[in-house]
Amino acid sequence: MSLLAPRETDKVTFPVLAGKKRAGSPIAALTAYDYPTARIVDEAGIDLLLVGDSLGMAVLGYDSTLPVTLEEMLHHTRAVRRAVRRALLVADMPFGTYHADEAEAVRNAARLLKEAGAEAVKIEGPRPALANRLVEAEIPVVAHLGLLPQGVHRMGGYKVQGRTADAAEAILADALAMEAAGVALLVLEGVPQEVARRVTASLRVPVIGIGAGLQCDGQILVLHDILNLTFTPAARFVRRYADLAAQMRDAVASYADDVRARRFPAESESYHLSEEARLLWDGAAKER
Repeated sequence: MSLLAPRETDKVTFPVLAGKKRAGSPIAALTAYDYPTARIVDEAGIDLLLVGDSLGMAVLGYDSTLPVTLEEMLHHTRAVRRAVRRALLVADMPFGTYHADEAEAVRNAARLLKEAGAEAVKIEGPRPALANRLVEAEIPVVAHLGLLPQGVHRMGGYKVQGRTADAAEAILADALAMEAAGVALLVLEGVPQEVARRVTASLRVPVIGIGAGLQCDGQILVLHDILNLTFTPAARFVRRYADLAAQMRDAVASYADDVRARRFPAESESYHLSEEARLLWDGAAKER
């Protein structure tokens, strides 16, 4: 059966992911930001698809995630939603949409579900009160701890977190607090693998790592990073699975060469008048 029309039992949900954790079956997650890439990712069998605010750097050309707006997140999540049939779809809440007022945060999160089709929202940082408020509003929540891209200025850059015993203990305490608040899943970014292993073992909900070692319940990366479609040096934890940037440059250069040498379009790529229409057209031209 095509993944474009899966059986209902094939649809990935949070209970399915929880079952994977219990069974020790790793969860594969990726980002996507538009219809064609989301369709490919979904058809490839990815379990969880995140419309991350990393789209700010991956597709919008910003130098961080901070400028990303709620309207941009809604726009991209809608596009991804049109493509996804199987994967669980999560959308990031961008910087400034959940930091000031819980009621406003609930309204903004509800828009991502109601207007864009997300199945959950992701928030950064230890915010158990907010997470509980969102869950009470029937909005599934994914927590994000460790290295927090939206906290880049406070952290002084994109630096590994939890390197000391006290810092590691704080991450574990925050993870347990977020679980108690009702989050369905935790993303743990940029921490030593020893910390990630203990957090993963201590939580009942799945823990998805990014730069957090092998012992998490699953892994997530930015799609554009694994395909080499970014313009910044890759982080240590990124593995390149293809070099689409080089392939695209070669394809575009070949197209430009063919145009300039009048090799494109060929006869087989062109349309022609029927013989009757051509004779009439030529006759009319002679009369003029």
